[in-house]
Amino acid sequence: MSQSQNATAIHEDGSIDRLAIDTIRTLSMDAVQQANSGHPGTPMALAPVAYTLWTDYLRYDPGKPDWPNRDRFVLSVGHASMLLYSLLHLAGVIEIGADGTPSGVPAVSLDDIRQFRQLGSKTPGHPEYRMTTGVETTTGPLGQGCGNSVGMAIAERALAARYNRPGYDLFDHDVYVLCGDGDMMEGVSAEAASVAGHLKLSNLCWIYDSNHITIEGKTDLAFDEDVGMRFAAYGWQVLHVDDANDTAALSKALDAFRATDDRPTLIVVHSVIGWGSPKAGSAKAHGEPLGEEAIRETKRAYGWPEDAQFLVPEGVAEHVNETIAGRGRPAREAWDAMFTRYRNDHPTEAEQIDQLLDGKIADDWSDSLPVFDADAKGVASRESGGKVLNALAARIPALIGGAADLAPSTKTDVKDKPSFEAGNYGGQNMHFGIREHAMGSIANGMALSYLRPYTATFLVFADYMRAPIRLAAIMELPVVFVFTHDSIGVGEDGPTHQPIEHLATLRAIPGLDTIRPGDANEVAEAWKVALTHTHEPTALILSRQAIPTLDRTRYASAEGLAKGGYVLADSEDPQVILIGTGSELPLVVQAHEALAADGIRSRVVSLPSWYLFEKQDRAYRESVLPPSITARLAVEQAGSMGWDRYVGSGGATITMSTFGASAPLAKLQEKYGFTVEKIGALARDLIGKNA
Repeated sequence: MSQSQNATAIHEDGSIDRLAIDTIRTLSMDAVQQANSGHPGTPMALAPVAYTLWTDYLRYDPGKPDWPNRDRFVLSVGHASMLLYSLLHLAGVIEIGADGTPSGVPAVSLDDIRQFRQLGSKTPGHPEYRMTTGVETTTGPLGQGCGNSVGMAIAERALAARYNRPGYDLFDHDVYVLCGDGDMMEGVSAEAASVAGHLKLSNLCWIYDSNHITIEGKTDLAFDEDVGMRFAAYGWQVLHVDDANDTAALSKALDAFRATDDRPTLIVVHSVIGWGSPKAGSAKAHGEPLGEEAIRETKRAYGWPEDAQFLVPEGVAEHVNETIAGRGRPAREAWDAMFTRYRNDHPTEAEQIDQLLDGKIADDWSDSLPVFDADAKGVASRESGGKVLNALAARIPALIGGAADLAPSTKTDVKDKPSFEAGNYGGQNMHFGIREHAMGSIANGMALSYLRPYTATFLVFADYMRAPIRLAAIMELPVVFVFTHDSIGVGEDGPTHQPIEHLATLRAIPGLDTIRPGDANEVAEAWKVALTHTHEPTALILSRQAIPTLDRTRYASAEGLAKGGYVLADSEDPQVILIGTGSELPLVVQAHEALAADGIRSRVVSLPSWYLFEKQDRAYRESVLPPSITARLAVEQAGSMGWDRYVGSGGATITMSTFGASAPLAKLQEKYGFTVEKIGALARDLIGKNA
């Protein structure tokens, strides 16, 4: 018998199902009203949908919410956060403590719900990963949850291909998403849906709440397309549920999703925002608290005590918990027992899985890092980056990624490894297509599901993926974002492809380690740092043009990169400090040597990561940049913003104050002052001014 035949349709029968659904609705109304902030409409409208999904379908153990093979639930409509908090409370989900084990206290208590949107609460305005157990991803900006879910579905397929064995289906979970009209308008969801359809991710189900309401009013103000037809064109199965309250119809659709093995599924559910309230169809019911009178009218329509607040009727929480745990706990226990047997039969793979679950990577992986010999001609850091990546990928199975159609240019293809495609989910090379925004959000979803993803594109296109980069930093995900073609060194491609302000904007993101290595050995160290990070994303900024590989027997070791900045070359009692990053670092070294030949004493500081440098103690930072030396010159083919903190009021920069131009690199360097002669002249001038 299908689950749809067992489903309870919503009607005025006083059933425990109806009581639980109305509890979700009233908790959402009360929390939003007390906070005087938030969105009650969507939680009210989607309560039957979410309740049916959680109690009848979601494989989830509330007592162990980090079970690796749990189904994932993503609330892409993050403004409807009270829907998720109500579910977590009623399901009796147990908090995972700081030590990674269940703490024994509720993930979301009734008191937490009363503190909705308040400082320090576990119930912020939008769900926040790491803040609230049971929240699988941070879903604030619309569309990001949709993109994350594709990454989660990819990760399940990748893990299954790598580690499942006959009789051991360790990874076979599904990913469910609640999304809305706002998600469907955002371009990132379209990009991600196209990827999912191409990859035939049949473990992915989006439930689209088509309620025709956004903040400004009816969606036909700006949106009147047939979303179902669009998704059918993407290669999705498209199903329709005409009424969000018809749980039997929803169950039939979910049964159809589970029976489908060749494509993802979109279930279009039609709802009325704020069902049950006389004022519920208004935009106010969606984007603002209902108001005390409207809440009383709505509760009266539910047959609810009109003045009761935060009421959880007797037996409701027990019913929801027992229903979900009754299915989820045995499934989890069976999985644990299977994994114990798996350890005996497949110890090497089991050890790898343990490392993934702990957020670690293979032992001694850094031994595979290449060392580059000194070379005056050198190689582009994108080239050395590709060599490092290939060496690492051979040792780290969880390292999987690719580019936005630019792997030949970014050098991020892993040689002799297959592509991740519908016919081979064990491939290590991802092809994201020209979809930078979705690439970033998909990578975040992969990182949320134990993989170590990397992405790649040109630095100028970081603008297209800033939202997922920022969210990776908020969620503390160790994604590696590779950006090549990092400066006016792009040359003839001209201003549209020459990043100027991008370094400053990436450095401005809290928690993002932006590293611009200055030669091939710094590139190796940068990758080492990036994969050592467990709670920070990394942006690797690499060049298109060749960079000399410095002679490390003459200059300091590239291992200094781990501290963000270090003294690369020095003089006794230096008169001026020359600071460089990336392709300008060898240029600064040349200027240092030229100044030395003229009897001028300089120090060269390599400062590839401001983020790491600021983490060092004051004593170290001042040993590199002594306060007594005020003559300082920073050289970087990017905007000057931020450099004042290192050069001070007595220093200067050779940076970009305009957009670039289309010309051969040598002409551009001369035009904008990136020459040994300009560095030397300005260094002399600074020495005189700071004497």
